[in-house]
Amino acid sequence: MPIYMDRHYVRGATRRALADAHEKDLAVQAKYHVNFLTYWFDEARSTAFCLVSAPDKETAQKTHAEAHGLIPNEIIEVDPAVVDAFLGRINDPVPPENSEAGVETLREPAFRIIMFTDLKDSTAMTSRLGEDMALHLLHVHNAMTRNALRDFDGREVKHTGDGLMASFVTASNAIRCAIAIQRAFAAYNESNPAAPMYLRIGLSAGEPVEDDNDLFGTTVQLAARLCAHAEPGQILVTQAVRDQYQDEKSRFSDMGEITPRGFDHAIRVHEVQWEG
Repeated sequence: MPIYMDRHYVRGATRRALADAHEKDLAVQAKYHVNFLTYWFDEARSTAFCLVSAPDKETAQKTHAEAHGLIPNEIIEVDPAVVDAFLGRINDPVPPENSEAGVETLREPAFRIIMFTDLKDSTAMTSRLGEDMALHLLHVHNAMTRNALRDFDGREVKHTGDGLMASFVTASNAIRCAIAIQRAFAAYNESNPAAPMYLRIGLSAGEPVEDDNDLFGTTVQLAARLCAHAEPGQILVTQAVRDQYQDEKSRFSDMGEITPRGFDHAIRVHEVQWEG
């Protein structure tokens, strides 16, 4: 049977309430010959997502209606392999010992912080240093960037040739990762002054569209535009990223508004101070 993902906006919903609703779905699913595989909940935005195997969309909606009355705002057919690659599972995880059944399934929101990095003059680097040395430096770049992603729970979405695209669940981890990346490059450059590398980083926040193990949409486009707008060694973020970051607000410098290519309105941009 096809696999569907639906989206519910439930004002004031809690983790416990969504866990109870999922249990009610499981209790009636056999009647409609459907299988509710798992679900995710973004508590801050009162948004829930269900993954269900069903004969068609209408049957999945009927099951929800009988179980608890929460009809989805949107439902689409999805590729289970893509869902698994992006979210890490297509079935309910086994709850940890001593935890409430069902509650631990709810911590993977659709809201993401998107990061793009870009290595300055990567093409010129090949002409100047030769292909072997340029490839070596790219490997060093990849290792330093991926080490930071691992340390701060970032998910690499794709390699762009001279940089990476990554996503994060929290602004705190995304900002801390960007700072760690710039500091790692600064330390490398201090030890290797003959062949320094400088990285631009841009971050935006929102709910990207996922397809074929990639991310698309305005949030992704804006992060890429900010990365292109940044100077080498600079981290630029949107107002939404700054608002989500709950730690040192003094790290941000207001850079004013820009209108990125392809956008019809101005975006307020902040620079993250990463030195010191």
